Amino acid sequence: MLTTSRELLLDAQKNHYAVGAFNVENMEMVQAVVAAAEQLRAPVILQTTPGTLQYAGMDYFLANAAVAANNARVPVVMHLDHGNSFDLAMQALRTGYTSIMIDGSKLPFEQNVALSKAVADACHPSDIPVEAELGKVGGKEDDLVVTGDSPYTDPDEAAQFVRETGVDSLAVGIGTAHGFYQGEPCVDVQRLQEIRRSVSIPLVLHGTSGVPDATVRACIEHGICKVNYATDLRVAFSRGVKDYLADVPDAYDPKKYNAQGREAVKRYVVNRIRLCGSDGKG
Repeated sequence: MLTTSRELLLDAQKNHYAVGAFNVENMEMVQAVVAAAEQLRAPVILQTTPGTLQYAGMDYFLANAAVAANNARVPVVMHLDHGNSFDLAMQALRTGYTSIMIDGSKLPFEQNVALSKAVADACHPSDIPVEAELGKVGGKEDDLVVTGDSPYTDPDEAAQFVRETGVDSLAVGIGTAHGFYQGEPCVDVQRLQEIRRSVSIPLVLHGTSGVPDATVRACIEHGICKVNYATDLRVAFSRGVKDYLADVPDAYDPKKYNAQGREAVKRYVVNRIRLCGSDGKG
């Protein structure tokens, strides 16, 4: 069955690995991510963004995730990624998502605190953990370009934010970005270490597609317990489909080319789970 992310992230924090969190856009991607987790006996987090939920509703994605989880022997979480309003977070709670992110990072600090605390207060009676974000992870989230003069998380503000909101995990801004990077990203691992010393809850790395493996490992070593991947899964699925259609241009059965997209996503997720060090932890 679907489980929450709370104990998974606490175990990752205690044992110095990270749980892979993968954005899924269709049934095949759900199947691929869970199949990779099963192969490596790893816990795994499935995620949908507000933009993805405009394509198909929460109930569709939750149904896919629930079927995959019910047939799996490893823990599977269904997470709302970058929830952009209190109402959407409550919809996810009522629908049955087992982990919820509220992203108030574009708001002034006090408003971000108020929004994140409201969501945490509403979700905790149902034992559903809440992730929030402080600092801005740049790039492109869904169709929104995220910019800002001060994208980095301040360690002192992080400590205050966690105290006042009661959230269960915190996504931090340390130089990563959503979407495609122009050149190698400059990730501030020293800032991450300072944040880790300031707060005790699990930390989350967003915008990880395209970040060098050595940098990801360094971030996990210094406190990252959940690593998000989205763009590279889309690329893998699309490339698999395109390769099939290039070989069989007259193909008309979606099951055929979607299956190749699914296999490409599975290979990618297997690689990322191993990088996170969560293989064998499920």
